[in-house]
Amino acid sequence: MIWRPFTQEKTATPATKIVRGEGVYLFSETGEKYMDMISSWWVNIHGHGNEEIAEAIYSQAKTLEHVIFTKFSHDPAEMLVENLKKLLPPNLSKFFFSDNGSTSVEVALKMAYQYFRNVGVEKRDLFLCLEGGYHGDTFGAMSVAGKSSQYHRTFSELFFNSCPIDVPEYYEGVEGMEEREAKVIEEWEQKLLAIGDRVCAIIVEPLLQGAAGMKLYRPEFLEKLVHAVRSHGILVIFDEVMTGFYRTGKMFAMDHTNVTPDFICLSKGITGGFLPLGMTVTTEKVYDAFLWDDPHKAFIHGHSYTANPISCAAANKSLEILLRRETVENIGMISKFHRKAIFKNVHRRRILGTVSAFDIDSSAQRNHLIESAFQKGVFLRPLGNTIYFLPPYCITEEELDKVHTIINEFL
Repeated sequence: MIWRPFTQEKTATPATKIVRGEGVYLFSETGEKYMDMISSWWVNIHGHGNEEIAEAIYSQAKTLEHVIFTKFSHDPAEMLVENLKKLLPPNLSKFFFSDNGSTSVEVALKMAYQYFRNVGVEKRDLFLCLEGGYHGDTFGAMSVAGKSSQYHRTFSELFFNSCPIDVPEYYEGVEGMEEREAKVIEEWEQKLLAIGDRVCAIIVEPLLQGAAGMKLYRPEFLEKLVHAVRSHGILVIFDEVMTGFYRTGKMFAMDHTNVTPDFICLSKGITGGFLPLGMTVTTEKVYDAFLWDDPHKAFIHGHSYTANPISCAAANKSLEILLRRETVENIGMISKFHRKAIFKNVHRRRILGTVSAFDIDSSAQRNHLIESAFQKGVFLRPLGNTIYFLPPYCITEEELDKVHTIINEFL
């Protein structure tokens, strides 16, 4: 029996067997088709069965399927680094490969901690994070999720120390944002006077906390928070595993702000949903702190499939497709459609780029909505009582209209 992730197998319904994917659709073994409105856990940015990415994978597999990434390098990895450098701020110039989002975060946390030890500062053993964050399921990533995390409480006694910061949540119709943000910033400016020299780094999902329920906060708050921690020499980690690659309407969520981090973590959409791949990108300053004659001051971390050539080939082709005018225009269409769509009897509506979310009243209503939509060919997966849409970029306006019509009929 297959043991599924994030699933209580005793009460869950049997899995629907999918035999094929094409564009926004998934096709079952019994002939039904379902619109994948969450991009299969946010990774299939170009939809399913993209022939160009499939061809790039096939071509690379015939040439070089894998090679240890220590003594050796290869074109797909070097090309991916060059392609990403064009999209990132100039200060983010050193690229470390891993194999998924959790490990890209784990790498950033370990690098930040070791950076201070390498430069002779050993007392920085605390991390700051945002309350309700989600950064993955490895132990470091779980440790910086905040105290209210619904995903990791079983393991909380094993976590290292982190200090969660309350997030002033933004949604349509909310009032008093500036006052709420100022209160949090003032509170943490005072706390940092006492603990700032013990803090190693802060990690945030910039602007959009995905697994927390697609919760938004304003760029202005993030900018003030970054300035506050940097005044104490604290490193800044942006977890863009979910928000990267135009999900928020810009290439990266940080592009909505006037600040850049010391680390950015990338994964999910990087290969267009075809293969696992993670990257942690950092600065020359951090990189230089690991350059010693002492081998123990190297970054002793790696993965068997580091910079897998096939995954890198998929990522390069995905980026090529992503930067095409027609893709960018369709991303703009999705964002505009979300903003003009009207839903009745919902709460705390929020929209950022290709992400649209709202809350409903009860778990019973949620379950009824999800099942009703599924029977009509729309696949959604809620986050608590939050319903959200996070479609592949290839979706059409007609398909979006169909989904919204089905949801509104239910509401």
